Amino acid sequence: MDTDKVFKALGDPTRRRLLDLLCERNGQTLGQLCENLDMARQSATQHLGILEEANLVTTARRGREKLHFINPVPLHEVYERWVRKFEQQRLRLLHDIKTQLEGADK
Repeated sequence: MDTDKVFKALGDPTRRRLLDLLCERNGQTLGQLCENLDMARQSATQHLGILEEANLVTTARRGREKLHFINPVPLHEVYERWVRKFEQQRLRLLHDIKTQLEGADK
């Protein structure tokens, strides 16, 4: 995984909006996605290209249509690498505080 490409892709609000739209309804065409964006198809295509380059979006052809699908794997890898370890530490601290407070009442 190219983490820099993933973070670059996620750093733009329009690209995050595209991911949100695909999360709501996966497998949309460019036209369907543009219905919910205030931008030209060419701009949306550029944003989708960056998402594809980061492997956050994949495409499949259905006849003449090109469908866009969210790929959750890079997001999960970011979660595992950058979020999960911080959650575990925080949860461990909360558990320790709870244990101390419950012990203080005894």
